[in-house]
Amino acid sequence: MNSPEHKIETLKAIAHPVRVRILEELSRGVKCVGDFEDFLEISQPNVSQHLSLLRKMGVVDYYMDGRLRCYFLVDPMVPDIISILNRQYSKPLPPPACCPVTKKGKYPGKTHAEACK
Repeated sequence: MNSPEHKIETLKAIAHPVRVRILEELSRGVKCVGDFEDFLEISQPNVSQHLSLLRKMGVVDYYMDGRLRCYFLVDPMVPDIISILNRQYSKPLPPPACCPVTKKGKYPGKTHAEACK
């Protein structure tokens, strides 16, 4: 489940605006197809297509409650991914101390070439 291939396939499966919104809602708890239809303002067949793909990829599953399909998260990685996507960042990462191409600046440690000597 933690293989690089699994991680890549999971990211591919959730990399769609509608699926991200679906997973945000499922991070809050179980939802039925009708709940998504109202929330996303898209047709039931369209919602079902997205849920079907997520289920096929092992991200979500469902149980039947009468005639309702109630969906829930099964991939433990998804809540973390959704949390990161919703995080607010105040500034970009600081630049490196030097540029490996122009050699300007002071590299904080041994370079690869120095380490291999």
